[in-house]
Amino acid sequence: MTAQLTFRGADIGDAATLAGLYEGAVRWMQDHGIDQWQPGAKDARHFERVIGSSTAEVWLAHDGSGPLGAYELWWSDEQAWGAQPPVAGYVHRLMTRRGAPAGTGRALLRDAERRIAAAGRELSRLDVVVTSPRLRTYYEEAGYTVVGELTDKLAADGTPYGVLLMERPLG
Repeated sequence: MTAQLTFRGADIGDAATLAGLYEGAVRWMQDHGIDQWQPGAKDARHFERVIGSSTAEVWLAHDGSGPLGAYELWWSDEQAWGAQPPVAGYVHRLMTRRGAPAGTGRALLRDAERRIAAAGRELSRLDVVVTSPRLRTYYEEAGYTVVGELTDKLAADGTPYGVLLMERPLG
């Protein structure tokens, strides 16, 4: 990746931009056979809630042309991981703008890992839908390993689905 990225915490005014990034990422994944997210599942209200949360953050990456990507960083994820001691940060909704330079997603992931480590936490964690082998491979190539499987994570509509629990030590 050759573009210089700058990161800033998202604010409420970014919610529509984040929803647009999400929808673009959904379309890209669907076009490439990746079954991870569903169209319309995360609208501006979703991002407003996360931005207003005391237990999560949303980070936007910019270059000279505007927003290139974003991610959510949660400080707990009991739905997927159960109650845990504060040893990890949880990366959610890692997304890049369509047409972003190769390597943008990895740069976003590394920024999240730096923030997790700076908070004194040892692990970066995420989950991947079990029906997404390409996404699993992407994260394995970034140093993540599967450490478990949750067969009954609940979607917003109450539908259960399976996820692989993945983590990467940061020390």
